[in-house]
Amino acid sequence: MAGTYVPEALQRLVAERARNQCEYCRCLSGFHSDPFAIEHIVPESRGGATEEGNLALSCLGCNSFKGSFQTGPDPVTEQEVPLFHPRQQRWVDHFAWTEDTTRIVGLTATGRATVERLRLNRPGLVNLREALYRFGVHPPR
Repeated sequence: MAGTYVPEALQRLVAERARNQCEYCRCLSGFHSDPFAIEHIVPESRGGATEEGNLALSCLGCNSFKGSFQTGPDPVTEQEVPLFHPRQQRWVDHFAWTEDTTRIVGLTATGRATVERLRLNRPGLVNLREALYRFGVHPPR
């Protein structure tokens, strides 16, 4: 089922606000092989609106793994917790980079659940981060 059309001006606003990087895995759109999507944080199937406060820029992988999920299991407590919400939460409060900057670590239950549910350390992303680090463009600012 196709989602609601997002007007081009709103798409530009979302991309600019995200500084052209996935709001989950922080991958830069200019270095990714797949197009990025305007993602409904609260999915349309769950009543989420197509409005600025419910939209995020997402790489194809994060968007696919998130799907219509809004929660995930925290691997530490095994409790079901809300996933990271880019409009209501700050990335740095829930995630950090490993020392070599190739992997994302969840700092909170929400961060850990999001890392697992969206597979933020997919092998291809880890490889891309390592290469981009060598060129001085990772981690993103």
